[in-house]
Amino acid sequence: MTTKTSEQPYILVLYYSRTGHTATLGTQIARGVARVEGIEARIRAVPPVSPDTEATEPAVPDEGAPWATKADLENCAGLAMGSPTRFGNMAAPLKHFLDTTGDLWVSGALEGKPAGAFTSTGSLHGGQESTLLTMMVPLLHHGMVLCGLPYTEKALSETETGGTPYGPSHWAGTDVEKSVSDHEKSLCQALGQRLARLALALA
Repeated sequence: MTTKTSEQPYILVLYYSRTGHTATLGTQIARGVARVEGIEARIRAVPPVSPDTEATEPAVPDEGAPWATKADLENCAGLAMGSPTRFGNMAAPLKHFLDTTGDLWVSGALEGKPAGAFTSTGSLHGGQESTLLTMMVPLLHHGMVLCGLPYTEKALSETETGGTPYGPSHWAGTDVEKSVSDHEKSLCQALGQRLARLALALA
């Protein structure tokens, strides 16, 4: 990843990850962002929540990406947002974070910025596409410019694991855990690169 400076614009790679698969996708997206000069990736996670939507983790995580703040989201040049699937939708911790961003919606802080989504599922047909599509709904409400993956990306036609035109995805497996495939990595990096280029063009 590139060296961070206070002036350099960044793509916020924001995710919830329970078992690490979605986090791995986020790292690959950040690698794609790093291919573009003049912009960097900022990786942030959201913590788990309890059934009462109370925070259940310490203010600073023991490992992994730092917890996201609304300032990370407000000041980003673009957004890649990821979640494992939960019944064909995003996981509650990510939705909980988004539900706190009403003030950013009112101010139009995210309007005109590019955004994309990514996901991981245990089963191959476990709701990857519906999760990506439903994750895009709040981004549309924020006025963001949605970015997917075109079929000019060869991996999209060749993949036998995850990957959709709506955004990168990973088939994590259920009985036997599957590593992120080369095609899945390629599509994640392609999304990161596209978001970075769009962010610079739209700035």
